[in-house]
Amino acid sequence: MTAVPQATYRLQLHAGFGFDDAAEAVSYLYSLGVSHAYLSPILQATPGSTHGYDVVDHSRLSQAAGGRPAFDRLAAKLADHRMGAIADVVPNHVAVPTPARLNKALWSVLRDGPSSPYAEWFDVDWGAGNQPLLMAVLGHRIGKVLADGELSVDGDVLRYYDHEFPLRPGTENLPIAELVTEQWYRLAHWRVADEELNYRRFFDVDTLAAVRVENQEVFEATHALLFSLLHEGKLNGFRIDHPDGLADPRGYLRRLAERTGGAWVVVEKILEGEEELPADWPCAGTTGYDALLRVGGLFVDPSGAAPLSAFHSELTGEPADFAPVVEQAKREVVKHGQYAEVHRLVELLARICQDDVRLRDHTRRAFHEVVVELLVNFDRYRAYVVPGEQPDHTAVMAMEHATELARRHLDEELQDTLELVRDLLLGREAGTASRIDEDARHELIVRFQQTCGPVMAKGIEDTAFYRWFRLTALNEVGGDPEHFGVSPEEFHAYAARLNDRWPRTMTTLSTHDTKRSEDVRARLAVLSEQPGAWTEAVRHWRSLSADYRDTALDGSTEYLLWQTLFGTWDHGPLAEDRLQAYLQKAIREAKRHTSWTSPDSEYEESVAAFATAVLADKALLDSVRRFADAQAEFVRAATLGQKLVQLTMPGVPDVYQGSEFVDLSLVDPDNRRTVDYLRRIERLTRLDGGANPDGLSDEKLLVTSRALRLRRQQPEVFAGSYTPLPTSSGHAVAFARGDSVVTIATRLPVALRRLGGWGDSTVVLPEGEWRDVLTGRSVGSGAARIHDLLSDLPVALLTRS
Repeated sequence: MTAVPQATYRLQLHAGFGFDDAAEAVSYLYSLGVSHAYLSPILQATPGSTHGYDVVDHSRLSQAAGGRPAFDRLAAKLADHRMGAIADVVPNHVAVPTPARLNKALWSVLRDGPSSPYAEWFDVDWGAGNQPLLMAVLGHRIGKVLADGELSVDGDVLRYYDHEFPLRPGTENLPIAELVTEQWYRLAHWRVADEELNYRRFFDVDTLAAVRVENQEVFEATHALLFSLLHEGKLNGFRIDHPDGLADPRGYLRRLAERTGGAWVVVEKILEGEEELPADWPCAGTTGYDALLRVGGLFVDPSGAAPLSAFHSELTGEPADFAPVVEQAKREVVKHGQYAEVHRLVELLARICQDDVRLRDHTRRAFHEVVVELLVNFDRYRAYVVPGEQPDHTAVMAMEHATELARRHLDEELQDTLELVRDLLLGREAGTASRIDEDARHELIVRFQQTCGPVMAKGIEDTAFYRWFRLTALNEVGGDPEHFGVSPEEFHAYAARLNDRWPRTMTTLSTHDTKRSEDVRARLAVLSEQPGAWTEAVRHWRSLSADYRDTALDGSTEYLLWQTLFGTWDHGPLAEDRLQAYLQKAIREAKRHTSWTSPDSEYEESVAAFATAVLADKALLDSVRRFADAQAEFVRAATLGQKLVQLTMPGVPDVYQGSEFVDLSLVDPDNRRTVDYLRRIERLTRLDGGANPDGLSDEKLLVTSRALRLRRQQPEVFAGSYTPLPTSSGHAVAFARGDSVVTIATRLPVALRRLGGWGDSTVVLPEGEWRDVLTGRSVGSGAARIHDLLSDLPVALLTRS
């Protein structure tokens, strides 16, 4: 087993699939070609958690997954197969569970306030007068809750239904109204949180409180068990969840590298546009959203953008461009979900300027307007300005770009305030040379950056992506719906850059966070090549379903349903319970007619009724089936093509659980469904016995297993060079790894068929004799006819004979 994984396989752990279940799958993962099991968070989470990102105890392994004994059995099984494990680490936040006593550190802070030994764990604004920590859990305002007698005292505990809170010592016998005001926490109506929350949280989730891992004591306490497992050899590396939420991502990674001896670490980082991972981060790279965008884009035809845009606008009334949808969504997030965070930034600015006579005439209102515009117009998750350091060119350019965009929305009298805020956020000299209140200036720099990420994530991924559906295959985490297609030349340039700068980064096509699985996206990608046929099909389906369409149903929701119906079609429609659950989540995330906090049952029922009627209409489903069947050949090429490219390009490929088969999953929790490993074992055994693949899932399993095994057999090759290979057709993408492995994949197969197939198109192979590990076919060097290479499968994986 090597320290750097050759390939990982993501496993979602929970009560229904624990460490022992993972151990049962190890032999299969080894036969698949995987070197490391990639585990979702393994520390003790809130009881009932199905994802593990809501940690309550860093000193214990997940009891629901089997605890330490079961984990040790998994580690032993992996060691028997010379395999390792990678763990998902959540450094940014902990759970605020129900009851709160499940989180010992939080319970202590609620009881003892700033004097708690855990007070430094949490990023709390206690205020000048030790203001209480806001606990916005009440179903009504506190006055009504008190009047209705919904609060009760039980010894040293205050109860509100399932919620429990510790009592500040000495307050147990006070009258209830006085008692609640004497605590280190303030019980409040849940709607108060967005405006008055005084602890930093994960995005807009009140039940996930940020922790200050920049504090060395907190860092050690929250990572001690993970470090112990790593030094015992039971873990071999980490995936870091959302480092952009930390006060100092680079500093965190430096400490991590020091404490782990430079173990393999990848970070969940969304890179926007041409943004690159900071070169001074000591890590192997990202978790692969950037690779997902480029690989998937190879199979999207840019010529489909204009006609699909026109049809999308006609059907939904949405703008032709995505940008205004993003701007509106980010404004809503800043106004509502991030109001408390914006308020805290404004107060910091006011404090800085109040103490400096040269800056005193800038008002809170001006600061508020400026901060809002900068957050809305900031085009990435973070600028990486480090207090006390000169910001690098990339950070300055990002801040200057946001400033110029913000300038257009601000009145003339606010321009000076805008420039002042920009300079403060870049750590520049502003006001008095003595730089009064340096701590506040540093805090401002950090907090602004910690707020940019939630505005981006909640505004774009969790709102705008659910409003604008030109081609939903592109509405993906780390993706860009306006980046419509990736040419072979663009892909080769990206892969070469990756191989040069981040050769050990992770690559992926599906994750627990993706909006739809790689295979759903592959199906949808073929629509980019035939917008006319797709438009005609949707018009026909709309006519067949006209009687079911409630006037309340908006065009965007309906268009999402048609794309989802086709994207998840597998010899029939998606099961109704899965489709209904997805649609409800999608329309609540869109926040136009309904939302999680203010659900509109009437609108939700109209959407659900429409979906039910569609799924019950045999004539309509027969029409969808005919259209889907006609795409089978094209879907096959995109499905296998993107998988082989991802598995053999530079980086460490990850296979999300179950996706070695065709997996037509949607956003979580749909993508956390149980995987049938027995069926996969049976099919892989059959293929290994010499049987021909039976269907697309078998073909995908063949491609996955043969590519991963080849990586294990020839690790030095995949750690070596990346060379694009010349082809005489733009419908092929081909590259060599080192001097002994070649990948060839078909792209844009619809247009290829229109051209009559490959004809005499060739790919130039390096010198030597080659064998396709997928089919056993042999071929010589030089200009080889693509038709001959891809006569059985739309992809080829060649190795020297």
